[in-house]
Amino acid sequence: MKIYLDTCCYNRPFDDQNQVKIELESTAKLYIQNKIYEGEYDLVWSFMLDYENNDNPYEDRRENIQIWENIATEFCDLAREVLEQGKKLQKLGIKENDALHMSCAIFTKCSYFLTTDYKLTNRDLDKIKIVNPIEFIKIME
Repeated sequence: MKIYLDTCCYNRPFDDQNQVKIELESTAKLYIQNKIYEGEYDLVWSFMLDYENNDNPYEDRRENIQIWENIATEFCDLAREVLEQGKKLQKLGIKENDALHMSCAIFTKCSYFLTTDYKLTNRDLDKIKIVNPIEFIKIME
């Protein structure tokens, strides 16, 4: 099964862990990454992850996240279909970068789009299931 983690998901362990919700999402995200590393899930990486990660001002975080591009089993490059799908998602009120991340996940036929952005997890799209890391673990177990 293919999954896609967006940039906020990758950055969650670097957020303030004094908040219980953030700590739980971080733990869940790290657990999922361990399952990816063990080959239980196939990870998709994208040009959008490269783009946003390259803008990360913290070198240690940027390098830590970038490692996952080499672990990913598939890369979604910029393509006309990705841009067209992204524009359709924007018309639903999804911000441009988020729409392009989702479009990459849809284009590569991921089963799940993982995010810690609650504005996105409330979305109901036919083409992909949008969940936060905690919900993903609940579904898988």
